[in-house]
Amino acid sequence: MEIIPYQEEHIIFREGFRRFLAKEIVPHVEEWEEDGIVPRWAWKKLGEQGYLCTSVPARYGGQEADFLFSAILIEEMARANFYGLSARLHSDVVVPYIVQFATEGQKKKYLPGCVSGDIITAIAMSEPQAGSDVAGIKTTATADGDYFIINGQKTFISNGINCDLVIVAAKDPKEINPHAAVDLFLVEAGTPGFQKGKKLKKIGWRSQDTAELFFTDCRIPKENRLGEKGTGFKKLMTNLQQERLICTLGAQTAAEFMLEETIRYCRQREVFGKTLGAYQNTQFALAEMAAEVRIGRNFIDRLTVEHWRKETVVTDVSMAKFWITEMAYRVADRCLQLFGGYGYCEEYPIARAWRDIRVTRILAGSNEIMKMIVGREITK
Repeated sequence: MEIIPYQEEHIIFREGFRRFLAKEIVPHVEEWEEDGIVPRWAWKKLGEQGYLCTSVPARYGGQEADFLFSAILIEEMARANFYGLSARLHSDVVVPYIVQFATEGQKKKYLPGCVSGDIITAIAMSEPQAGSDVAGIKTTATADGDYFIINGQKTFISNGINCDLVIVAAKDPKEINPHAAVDLFLVEAGTPGFQKGKKLKKIGWRSQDTAELFFTDCRIPKENRLGEKGTGFKKLMTNLQQERLICTLGAQTAAEFMLEETIRYCRQREVFGKTLGAYQNTQFALAEMAAEVRIGRNFIDRLTVEHWRKETVVTDVSMAKFWITEMAYRVADRCLQLFGGYGYCEEYPIARAWRDIRVTRILAGSNEIMKMIVGREITK
């Protein structure tokens, strides 16, 4: 019995996006992995076909689609075994801050471009000395008349090279309370004092343009602060439920993809006169992985429905985030082992899947932070 109540329009949308990926994206993946970046034309194609920012209200060019459409996009991109084009970050993490908290003028200015792919977004929270600890950031935003002056450094910023618009977390240096000090600011690429640093070379997600960002006396208008003073930390915490759910959903689908690829391989690969799948050791390994993957799917589907219904499921999402991403990594490692030496070769999809899944245990708040959130909730 299906947990998620997909309608016919969802099914048609999934089939269309799957065809789009097969035709327009997947044939270029190896080239983009070598280049270390996805070209902007790919973003434009996504926008032209209506695959960016599907939840944005129609008056700004969006489709006002429900979260299930976002879930479909995330799943199909993960099933394509490709994380380089970080559309899920743009559409379902960054742009929602603009929809919820920007002024009407800013929404009209930025959202149509976000939907079309002309504007690529990023969010700048992590710093060299502050990752999951948002209250510990050092970047400052100092009021100066009708402007804020931003100074600081950000790192591990996805879409950092391609981005046209960045939401920057910075703090008021005069505010003693570290949580009340944080605010979010809209900063456009090309603003004097805002410089994109080098593209980081990573183990996985090689075509995802992750970069350092630098702000040196970067002057932005006061209206570029999102919302009232001192509300940035609360905004981040409110939206992290969706960000962590998205990360988890991608990891779950990746685990399913890896298992399917491995089962197919084990049915064909012959060892000592029998298929690899005919050996008891292989069958036990596949059975154990299949059980874990099925458990993860039931868990994430329930949370997807609850989030779609706008329920608060922060604790359960935190549980799912650490359990499913760790499960997906176990599956990746065991699947690669069954491929043997071929699994360590780039021509086999399991190699990229194995190295790409590792970072999901760090993204959107490390799994150690997730366990802290759950532990505090169940012991209070």
